[in-house]
Amino acid sequence: MATFFRTTLSYIILLFYLFSSGNLTLVVLYMYDFGLIQRVVPLGINYGQVGNNLPVPEKVVDLLTSLKITKSRIYDTNPQVLMAFANSSIELIVTVENEMLGVLVDPQQALQWVETRIMPYFPTTKITGISVGNEIFSTEDTRLISNVVPVIIAIQEALVQLGVDSYIKVSTANSLAVLENSYPPSAGTFKEELSGVMHPFLQFLANTGAPFWINAYPYFAYKDDPTRISLDYVLFNNHLPTDSSGSIMVDPYTKLPYDNMLYAQVDAVIFALSRIGFGGLEVRVSETGWPSKGDADEVGATIENAQTFNRNLLRRQMRGEGTPLRPNQRLEIYLFALFNENMKPGQTSERNYGLYQPDLSMTYNVGFTSLSSSTATSTSTSTSTSTSSVSFTSSSATITKVSKLNLNHK
Repeated sequence: MATFFRTTLSYIILLFYLFSSGNLTLVVLYMYDFGLIQRVVPLGINYGQVGNNLPVPEKVVDLLTSLKITKSRIYDTNPQVLMAFANSSIELIVTVENEMLGVLVDPQQALQWVETRIMPYFPTTKITGISVGNEIFSTEDTRLISNVVPVIIAIQEALVQLGVDSYIKVSTANSLAVLENSYPPSAGTFKEELSGVMHPFLQFLANTGAPFWINAYPYFAYKDDPTRISLDYVLFNNHLPTDSSGSIMVDPYTKLPYDNMLYAQVDAVIFALSRIGFGGLEVRVSETGWPSKGDADEVGATIENAQTFNRNLLRRQMRGEGTPLRPNQRLEIYLFALFNENMKPGQTSERNYGLYQPDLSMTYNVGFTSLSSSTATSTSTSTSTSTSSVSFTSSSATITKVSKLNLNHK
């Protein structure tokens, strides 16, 4: 006991000294070491359920909690899942299934949906976001596309009526295919055919403070053209400013260097938003990942590449990185996915994005345990680049090994 008190007193004296000297970084380090701050992984993760052999939701919550993951996203409002997440520390984004939009365009139906799908579980289950559909703007269903904004507004009005709009944000998750151009990032533009729905959608986000969610997969760009895209560039293997691999991309207009494709994709979205007057919106990555297995024509879908991509991404998240365009704003990212899902249609890769197998064994070790034990403190000295000061004239890019490509993944 005496040893404990002496140790405690030593920590208190040291913390007092560090506070008085203004060394806040060391203060945080020592508070982590002494257990005064709980270590958490700042990366979110998508919990898909398209499988017939997945663990029960209660075991999923136990897994996420053990990994110190505090953010997750699901693709429905499964009551069993929502109940399992009750009283946990995990914030949850839920989804309105695409097929529900035709019904919820009616404000009364939207109110009933919120009353029956959200309110029985909130706030015991920490629901923080509602995604109205997934990648709808990239479909060819014009009626479905036209329903997105009315449903978003109807659900928002229901949240306001029920007094929970300040706790739950409403948006929709978008494929990178909403962009007409994404290379170089400063040339980012939305597809012209989406202009009729994109402006009111973005105005809604600006009015409510909700984020723009983007599903961005460097894997797809690499798979489509592996001879011209550097694998190191898409796997986060480069490190500015000392990288010598020759796969750094420099935007010719902003002169910003990019050592990985994901950040370039996100900045392309930010430029597209800025180009139509919504550069102040926060962009969050609602999905990104890498498959551990694929068909013969799915180049790069290997366990080694999946492990490298996700491990490197996790390390950058632990450092609190932003993109070159917004270096001082940490980029929020949700990894896809928690489990391999054996009933997903499509090519083999679609069923092999999981960090874990359904039996809760690791597909590969991404390093959650070791990295969650390190600090997430980041001290950036960069100055954020204002998109309002960037010229949108066109020019050719300065790039080595990464040729002029559209980085849209689908």
